[in-house]
Amino acid sequence: MGKKLVIGSSGQIGTELILDLVNNFGVNNVIATDIKTTPPDVIKEVTFFTLDVLDADKLFKLVKEHDVDEVYLLAALLSATAEKKVQPAWNLNMNGLFNVLDLAKEGHVKKVFWPSSIAIFGASSPKVMTPQRTITEPSTVYGISKLAGERWCEYYHNNYGVDVRSIRYPGLISYKSEPGGGTTDYAVDIFHQAINKGIYSSFLAQDVRLPMMYMDDAIRATRELMQTDKNNLTIRSSYNVSGMSFTPNEIGVEIQKHLPNFKLDFNPDFRNKIALTWPQSVDDTLAKNDWNWRPKFDLEATSSIMLKELSKQTVIN
Repeated sequence: MGKKLVIGSSGQIGTELILDLVNNFGVNNVIATDIKTTPPDVIKEVTFFTLDVLDADKLFKLVKEHDVDEVYLLAALLSATAEKKVQPAWNLNMNGLFNVLDLAKEGHVKKVFWPSSIAIFGASSPKVMTPQRTITEPSTVYGISKLAGERWCEYYHNNYGVDVRSIRYPGLISYKSEPGGGTTDYAVDIFHQAINKGIYSSFLAQDVRLPMMYMDDAIRATRELMQTDKNNLTIRSSYNVSGMSFTPNEIGVEIQKHLPNFKLDFNPDFRNKIALTWPQSVDDTLAKNDWNWRPKFDLEATSSIMLKELSKQTVIN
């Protein structure tokens, strides 16, 4: 069995994906890399290398020297950050993907995971139960890069036989890492602020509904997709997956069930305009049919876990 390489391992998804891979394949079969020079404490036991995914030569050398057979490419600039750094975001999000796809094309790795996003949808896309295949006219740098990435993934599969797999992640919620610069990250920050300050000012309007997912579900979806027989997969661009959908007001109400004095106000900024172009919910029928995807966490369960675990961290600190 070859090793599993995670590129961008210090981010919100990467830290938890590393832990899941270690649990399933053993610490000696997982390699963490990031452009940062040191890994987060939670993955410090894993072999770690500093890597810029845009350095194709260093990436190739690492893959060959450490017998890597699967690459999980998570390095990217997210939606809010990408709007402020247009060219760097496009360069990282696109050329990083090309570097990994080309390794697979040349037979150096057997399987690739690359995450897409609900950001590939736009104002003209259906908002409720957004279909797997529909109008995709993203208006953000991040969304444009993810849509282009989907097309390249499918192209490399169809023309070169690359076994690349992808999920259109909704907003992700986790207590193990800090928010990463995405528009949906309010749904993480709100829990931190509720515990530490007792108040949160939302940059999204109170009634903006977005698809979300608890991180455990997202990691499990990734693992289940990667372990599915390739002959069962009908989508080689990126799969819709669904967890739950809620508004800032609804998550605030849920937090108040645990913290009655918590206060929430609303000061929408440019991220609200981004969110209004995204789905309120997505149709993940194909993921359910092709690899038996089923979410386990709803808003109530997610809120309870987040507040419990973040409260422990506050006490420790």
